[in-house]
Amino acid sequence: MTSKPNRLSALRLAGALVGMSVALGACAQPEVLTTATVPSNDYRLRHPIVVTEAPRSIVVFVGSGRGGLTSPQRTDVMGLANTWGREGTGAIIADVPIDSRNARAAAASYREIRSILQAGGVPSRAITLRQYRPEDPGILPTIRLSYPKMAATTAGPCGLWPEDLGPNIDNSGYNENRSYHNFGCATQRNLASMVDNPADLEQPRPETPAYTPRRNIAFDKYRKGVTTTTNYPEADKAKLSDTGK
Repeated sequence: MTSKPNRLSALRLAGALVGMSVALGACAQPEVLTTATVPSNDYRLRHPIVVTEAPRSIVVFVGSGRGGLTSPQRTDVMGLANTWGREGTGAIIADVPIDSRNARAAAASYREIRSILQAGGVPSRAITLRQYRPEDPGILPTIRLSYPKMAATTAGPCGLWPEDLGPNIDNSGYNENRSYHNFGCATQRNLASMVDNPADLEQPRPETPAYTPRRNIAFDKYRKGVTTTTNYPEADKAKLSDTGK
């Protein structure tokens, strides 16, 4: 027979062991972290603007009975030479037709184009002639001038609709109030096409130096205790008339 004090001691020991096991079990459970996560829904990440190399080109129309360029065509070619010096990343390629009705006139036009490009600062080694035969003999081929340049565009084409816009069992974004896949693609593409210098999307341009003569005048007035503002006597001419007051 077990005495009453021994039974109480055994119960206390069992309770302590159970409590210790519960505490150890609670410590062994993995920690669950609950946060209000929101899925990525930024159109700038879905349709990013990237900088790549793209061609810039102009077309010179050449008739069959006249060699050389017209006055507007000379202006176009000179403008191409100026832009090549600022943004060109490769040689200017001249696609000139051969074995066509205007082949003789096109050859004469190319010689004038080459002289205008060289006069505009394009070295002769940066002008490449590439001859081609037109596929349709009934159409007068043209001279195409092109060169590569850095340009901004969007990654991937626009107009993709992988999911239904309306309520659908396969469209999880409808219930989550997320924008559709093609949202923002056209805006990103238009913004990229309007950027003159793609480097502006990555880094700011360096600041121009300060205008030293005007700055020295302002500092000299400041040292003398004179106001540094500029007097504009012609500003009085812009005042409204007091007639009728």
